[in-house]
Amino acid sequence: MQRQKQLRAEAPLAARMRPESLADFVGQEHLTGENRILRKSIEADQIPSMILWGPPGSGKTTLAGIIAAITKSDFRPVSAVASGVAELRKIIDEARDKRGLYGTKTILFIDEIHRFNKAQQDVILPFVEDGTVTLIGATTENPSFEVISPLLSRCRTFTLKALGEGEIKTIIERALKDEENGLGRSVVVLESDAMNHLVNICNGDARVALNALELAAAAAAPDDKGGRVVNLNGIEEALQRRLLLHDKAGDQHYDLISALHKSLRGSDPDASLYWLGRMLEAGEDPLYIARRMVRFASEDVGMADPQALVVAMAAQQAVHFIGLPEGKLALAEAAVYLATAPKSNSLYQAYSRVQEDIKKKRAEPVPLNIRNAVTPLMRDLGYGKGYKYAHDFEGHFTEQQYLPDALKDRVYYTPSDQGMEKDIAVRLNRWRGQNKKGTKKP
Repeated sequence: MQRQKQLRAEAPLAARMRPESLADFVGQEHLTGENRILRKSIEADQIPSMILWGPPGSGKTTLAGIIAAITKSDFRPVSAVASGVAELRKIIDEARDKRGLYGTKTILFIDEIHRFNKAQQDVILPFVEDGTVTLIGATTENPSFEVISPLLSRCRTFTLKALGEGEIKTIIERALKDEENGLGRSVVVLESDAMNHLVNICNGDARVALNALELAAAAAAPDDKGGRVVNLNGIEEALQRRLLLHDKAGDQHYDLISALHKSLRGSDPDASLYWLGRMLEAGEDPLYIARRMVRFASEDVGMADPQALVVAMAAQQAVHFIGLPEGKLALAEAAVYLATAPKSNSLYQAYSRVQEDIKKKRAEPVPLNIRNAVTPLMRDLGYGKGYKYAHDFEGHFTEQQYLPDALKDRVYYTPSDQGMEKDIAVRLNRWRGQNKKGTKKP
């Protein structure tokens, strides 16, 4: 017991301030508030196996520990980063013995469960199913993609939210006042502007907020009475830049690129620049962003402004040539251009119809009149017979069948009324209707 107290005293402030009851748990009222299903199941000691999905510092580990304490379960935490199958089997064997001998329940808490591979998740599946252990898995990644379906179907998924600024402030104020586990004995005073900055910059992550507070308090010079005043500069030094929640292969990666794409499509240059900045400042690969912009230029702007593709490719080349940070402005320029360009998905729809026909219809032969007759045999077979050279006709156009017979009247591309496609539509209407036969030049 004395050793546990010593370890707790030596732990970081975020660990020391971890609440041990639902009454002290801050945030996640949609899960732990009165009459919520999770709280009811905890208080009734009828908890299911579950996956706690939420951002860092939102209380996943803390909530798992509280559940174990309230239900008087043996709490066996493991980290998916450091643990293997052998450790899992040992915990399961011990859980089976405790359950049989003493009726003790075991909660197997797996932090970062998304890092377990399929084989590791398969190991615990039968023991979750028969109740040998109650699984609580914590993850920052979408469990739909990271947890195997058989295991996910045997668990309830509870989504935790990033803590709000008021909740972060409550946690900080508790740490400042708590004399046993917090900074109360040190008489730390956090100036109001420092508090506001800390609450804002931690992005809803209580762990980040408390660790920064502890570092800033330790660095502050004590006054004559031993008190320490933490000012704005102290917080800025302790946490030099905003921690942006982002990963290059998980939910944040796809959520942010989706936000950028939809902002561009919605013709909002301000939102487009914001989401671009969020990705770049968090360390996203700039060439990945450039590739998505090139795709957007063809898919969502298309022939309404063909220059969009040129601008997007120029941004890609600029980033490749000069790198970061200088290349950020090239991407910003492309983002604003794409956002403010006229939009058309006519090209995208046209090619989709082509793909559908190729997939479902017979691969028709090329009409004879547009085949090249490069040998006497080909000429004898009718290759090139009846071909009309467009430049010999007025307007450089004459009606001629280019599609196979089975598709001769098929229209794939229908221009919109946006940007340059207005002019394209006029030309196509003229070619498709007004001058079908064409007049040969004199």
